[in-house]
Amino acid sequence: MARQPRSGEPTDAGRHVLVGRIGAAHGVRGDVKLWSFTEDPAAIAGYGPFTDVVGARTFEIAHLRPAKDFFVARFKGLEDRTAAEALCNTDLYVPRERLPAPQDDDEFYMADLVGLAAVDAAGATVGTVVAVQNFGAGDLLELRHPSRNVTAYLPFSRAFVPKVDVAGGRIEIAAPADLFETPARPPGEPV
Repeated sequence: MARQPRSGEPTDAGRHVLVGRIGAAHGVRGDVKLWSFTEDPAAIAGYGPFTDVVGARTFEIAHLRPAKDFFVARFKGLEDRTAAEALCNTDLYVPRERLPAPQDDDEFYMADLVGLAAVDAAGATVGTVVAVQNFGAGDLLELRHPSRNVTAYLPFSRAFVPKVDVAGGRIEIAAPADLFETPARPPGEPV
């Protein structure tokens, strides 16, 4: 359905794409855990150098080795655990032109979804995609209501998003009617 890398929030009006995330320090010599969001996870090494979300810092992989569910990476200039700890949760971006173009209509970057209209099966606008998030349990589309300043999350799966039409500027969603409603609090639960 989608070509990786995944996107959080694209920098520079979508010209940069999220390809990885630095995790916790690994050892005492400056290594870090690295999560790759590329279609071939090991290919992340070939996409660098990377920047942070605002483009202020540049990162280059000096060494990369696979671990259980992530990679262990050493970045150039990162020499000790303290420096590695300071980078925890840093997202890594590359310019979009450095990535291969999608090959067909069913292939896209997650960054391409941001800004698309979310419509129901009848074509009525339900909201707009404002971000693609992943908090560890799978990709979620963050949708903004068309007239209220509220957002809601919808799992990004075929069951909830049966059609993606990037060229047409829309996705078709199968969302519950109460998608943007705030759940009621049980009696006695603190606010």
